[in-house]
Amino acid sequence: MDLATIIGLTMAFGSIVGGAVIEGVHVKALIQPTAAMIVLGGTFGATFVCFPLEAIIGALKNVVVAFLPPKVDHEAVVKDIIDYATKARRNGLISLEQEAQKAKDGFIKKGISLVVDGIDPQKLRETLEAEIMAYEDHFKHSVEFYEAAGGFAPTIGIIGAVLGLIHVMGNLSDTSKLGGGIAVAFVATIYGLMVANIICLPIATKLKIRMKAEILRRVMILEGLIAIQNGENPHFIEQKLKAFLGGH
Repeated sequence: MDLATIIGLTMAFGSIVGGAVIEGVHVKALIQPTAAMIVLGGTFGATFVCFPLEAIIGALKNVVVAFLPPKVDHEAVVKDIIDYATKARRNGLISLEQEAQKAKDGFIKKGISLVVDGIDPQKLRETLEAEIMAYEDHFKHSVEFYEAAGGFAPTIGIIGAVLGLIHVMGNLSDTSKLGGGIAVAFVATIYGLMVANIICLPIATKLKIRMKAEILRRVMILEGLIAIQNGENPHFIEQKLKAFLGGH
């Protein structure tokens, strides 16, 4: 569980609700199912129009990554690559065949298999770079999905507020309900802003960070395997890979 995500959401919603209560706003005034339906339905309905079904399903699945991030250990990648390099230097590239069979990660399994098969280094780079680009394109759709939803939500909130005001204006004869009706109308605007700035846009940013970490891991594996194939010294390979971790 990503504690930063949980703490952030709790802090954001808690601060807004707490501040409203301190200002004398009753919590029940902020609970408006109709406004929630308009904002959520309108926001995600508009977002669905923007993306193919496959990308939508992927984005809804990938939201889990914001709360349950996959473990990406770049230091472990360096260690594994150095182990492979040492073994290949001692026993030849064919000795890595067992490592390919034991590897649980599909990317590194494919990379080692290509090295063992004796593929040309340039072809190896092109193949693995294509894999990385395919991953990035697939995952980027999820980021763009939540960025789009974050863009639509405030506008949909305004639409909800306008609809509420239309209802209020249609009942001007009962002045005792005007204040409450207007307050309810503006709850939709609050919902739209909260959905955008507390949920959708932060999730998009979190997914982007996860994507960058995974791409870095794959690039390190790619460079490490090419270095192994070229017969470079394990110590030199280690220094090369650690250079990727300068800011991590």
